[in-house]
Amino acid sequence: QVQLVESGGGLVQAGGSLRLSCAASGRTFSGYDMGWFRQAQGKEREFVAAISWSGGSWSGGSAYYTDSVKGRFTISRDNAKNTVYLQMNSLKPEDTAAYYCARDRIPRRQTWATSGDDYDYWGQGTQVTVSS
Repeated sequence: QVQLVESGGGLVQAGGSLRLSCAASGRTFSGYDMGWFRQAQGKEREFVAAISWSGGSWSGGSAYYTDSVKGRFTISRDNAKNTVYLQMNSLKPEDTAAYYCARDRIPRRQTWATSGDDYDYWGQGTQVTVSS
């Protein structure tokens, strides 16, 4: 069993920054890709970013982002702390959503998983609200 707990959400003005954290406990963390998803009110959950278990040792690189956050968001991980982060800069009102971290269901994946069905453990979410 894996427990994921997100933190760091809040209310911020457009153009501001937030750093989300996701602390994992339980079973293996370091051998799995980790992802961030978000769900705005009344909308479907969408993929935001994923970070490789390998730190970039396979051809796909170390991280993958949805187009709308490229250049603004950065995903990182600290395997020693079993924690994954999402640094969000230049926030926009359309970034307002509940943000969830999740663990890939397949260890040492060699492709990027962008569907929620590819992840088996989820946190409870943290709300990010960006005011205009």
